[in-house]
Amino acid sequence: MGNWAVIAQYYNGESYRTEFVCRGRETKEQVMEELRAALHTYVPSKNLVEKRRRVYRFADQESYLVVIKGRLTEWECTLRIAELVSDSADPAVAERARLEEGAAEAADGPQDRIPPGY
Repeated sequence: MGNWAVIAQYYNGESYRTEFVCRGRETKEQVMEELRAALHTYVPSKNLVEKRRRVYRFADQESYLVVIKGRLTEWECTLRIAELVSDSADPAVAERARLEEGAAEAADGPQDRIPPGY
């Protein structure tokens, strides 16, 4: 199974933002292709006129810093991949995410659950 996404994180001048560039990909290979394509095309602001783009790869090779020089400003964004833990292909990760409410507080690791009352 698997539910992978490409996520963009940046500061828009007022607050930090997180956007899904794409989501719902079944494999890590699919989402890595989407990430590589987004490195050269993703721009969150329509007012930004791109003059130059520089892409820096982080050591994990699953996240990148994109720096775009516009006419008047320079803009920075981090693009990375993420997997929804409850749909993880790794059975140990998926099982920890499905723990019942009482045991979830005692468990270490990521949790993906619907809050009580919903």
